[in-house]
Amino acid sequence: METLVTRYGIARVEGDELAVVDLPYPDLSALLAAGATLAEVDGAAVTRRLPKADLDEVALAPLSLRTTSVWGVGLNYHGKAALTGRPVPTSPILFLKPTTALSGHRDALAIPAGLTEQFDYEAEVGIVIGRALADVSPAEVLGSVAGIIAANDTTARDVMKATGAPVLAKGFPGCAPLGATVLPWGEIPDPNAIPVASWVDGEQRQSSTTADLIFDVADLVSRLSRYARLEPGDVVLTGTPPGTGQDRNEFLRAGQQVTIAVGGLTPLVNTIS
Repeated sequence: METLVTRYGIARVEGDELAVVDLPYPDLSALLAAGATLAEVDGAAVTRRLPKADLDEVALAPLSLRTTSVWGVGLNYHGKAALTGRPVPTSPILFLKPTTALSGHRDALAIPAGLTEQFDYEAEVGIVIGRALADVSPAEVLGSVAGIIAANDTTARDVMKATGAPVLAKGFPGCAPLGATVLPWGEIPDPNAIPVASWVDGEQRQSSTTADLIFDVADLVSRLSRYARLEPGDVVLTGTPPGTGQDRNEFLRAGQQVTIAVGGLTPLVNTIS
């Protein structure tokens, strides 16, 4: 079941309720770093119950926004590559996001004044690492994945074009939100075809599944682990499908609301400011 962090502690979603449980960790990053798994949340005693309708008011970031490393990948959907006319990559285009870019569900995303006129959304499936990984094979990856999280890898397209640097185009303070909940990997109905979609002000912009990935989850994480040690609580983004503002030449404006839905998780919602 979905797991989250509230102002009252770690909780799980049970139907129309949020069940706050008796665990000593401040967030899911700390839980995973201690060697625990998300299964401990399912089995923990309930200390408080809240209406699920209160989620927006009580939810905190499920992962640490100051210690979580978030890796991204460019051009990792066949549909996106075909739309751009660029060759399909033969190795992942990887980058690391600054922790200061991270934010959470319902946080406002501030368009950097004077720096961009092409602020864009990117719906992505985030892979939450459960155990430390270094130079592992694809076959070893999935046993060390804790779950998935919704992510919006916002990008200043004009900054990317001008600098060629993803860390600058995707690293603005508080502009990389991660969803309010995490779904354990073992509870995903079809881990080879995780749905991912986005809406802007209620209008659907993106819709695909991870079946269209160029580098699937196991392959992507394995390749990354050759170069970087991944720690519990780290997140590996898997790329975005077609339908971004870049594809439509229609970029985000202040006041618009972006919704990201991933794999049946509670949608990630943010307003542009």
